[in-house]
Amino acid sequence: MTSSDRLPIKMLHDRVLVKMSRDEGERRSSGGILIPATAQVSKRLIWAEVLAVGNHVRSVELGDRVLFSPDDRHEVEISGEDYLLLRERDIYAVAAQRVDANTGLNL
Repeated sequence: MTSSDRLPIKMLHDRVLVKMSRDEGERRSSGGILIPATAQVSKRLIWAEVLAVGNHVRSVELGDRVLFSPDDRHEVEISGEDYLLLRERDIYAVAAQRVDANTGLNL
């Protein structure tokens, strides 16, 4: 399939399409030990970049980074790439330039 044969994708309702960075699953402990994504002891929230939003999404825009639970996601493959599909209500936080600086947190 060539790029001219691909169909555009429109997200519906309150859906958000995101992509996790490749290294999001693995992390390092404070002592430098590599902890694989499969060794999660407790629920750990994940950051991902927003690639598309539905017409009823109000708090998230393209390019934002969002924080969500790995339990609240649906995986989808598009043109050989893996993406995640979320509902806006399942997003815990948004990191973006437009967010008010008085939150006390910076990423």
